[in-house]
Amino acid sequence: MRIGIDIDDTIADTYEVAFAYAQLYTIKDLGKNATVINKPSMHHSYLKEMHNWNQEEELNFWRKYYPQILKKARPFTFAQEIVNKLKEEENEIIFITARWSGDNYNIEEITRDWLKENNIIYDDVFFNIMDKGKAAKNQKLDLFIDDSFQNCKSVANTGIKTFIIESRTNKGLKDDNITRVYSWPDIYSRIKKEESKWNFMN
Repeated sequence: MRIGIDIDDTIADTYEVAFAYAQLYTIKDLGKNATVINKPSMHHSYLKEMHNWNQEEELNFWRKYYPQILKKARPFTFAQEIVNKLKEEENEIIFITARWSGDNYNIEEITRDWLKENNIIYDDVFFNIMDKGKAAKNQKLDLFIDDSFQNCKSVANTGIKTFIIESRTNKGLKDDNITRVYSWPDIYSRIKKEESKWNFMN
């Protein structure tokens, strides 16, 4: 199988790190109370919505803290072991991420270093992908995994089997064509079921 996987909040705990930095930024840089507005979100601007930042405040946050957040993130429990096991079982692992590079930092280098440091084996990684449905179709994926409801819906609409890994920002968002998963052991179990169907059909 060709398996497409998002990175942030799918194999890496980026949200937890970014949230802590967002709280620091709101208190220290903006001089505001770090009150949180909790609601499910389809968009990547959830930190902006949660902390009621304006567009300039959001841009300044990412400019200042983005590289540190990505470097400090850690793999979810069992993510590394299961991704590597899937690769060892002759599946192709393709990371598809919206991560982008800025004027003063190279996110591609940071990401490849992070994958290497955490001993995560993969076949390819694509950056700055805004339309994951198109990317998934171009890569002829059999399966896609992401935490973003918007991304999952885009991929599911192409007919590719799609898993959404539960997160604080996507709870309560539903689509009949998207399968909700809760952990990497759960993902692996469901992939093995899909793999048996795929092998039967091919």
